[in-house]
Amino acid sequence: MTNGSAPTDDAATTSALAKAATGISGFDEITLGGLPDGRPTLVCGGPGCGKTLFAMTFLVNGATLFDEPGVFMSFEEASEDLVQNVVSLGYDVQSLIDEKRLVLD
Repeated sequence: MTNGSAPTDDAATTSALAKAATGISGFDEITLGGLPDGRPTLVCGGPGCGKTLFAMTFLVNGATLFDEPGVFMSFEEASEDLVQNVVSLGYDVQSLIDEKRLVLD
């Protein structure tokens, strides 16, 4: 890229930052590969905006698609409630917990 010019197509489709795929359809594409690899990521927003859904999807995909264990910490919802809430999405979180691939706290 030269001074004052628009980015090239190559610059728009690549990222110098290593990424960890989330397995979330569409998200990995718009973030050019997923979340920053090896770095903590804070997901914030108001009630009902999808923070828990995003986090649980990321963790379930990590365990099932990428063989990566995960930890979910909640300050408001009990672990049992979280497990029950995502059953409707087809996530068998209890099995992942039993297999020690996922920890809820």
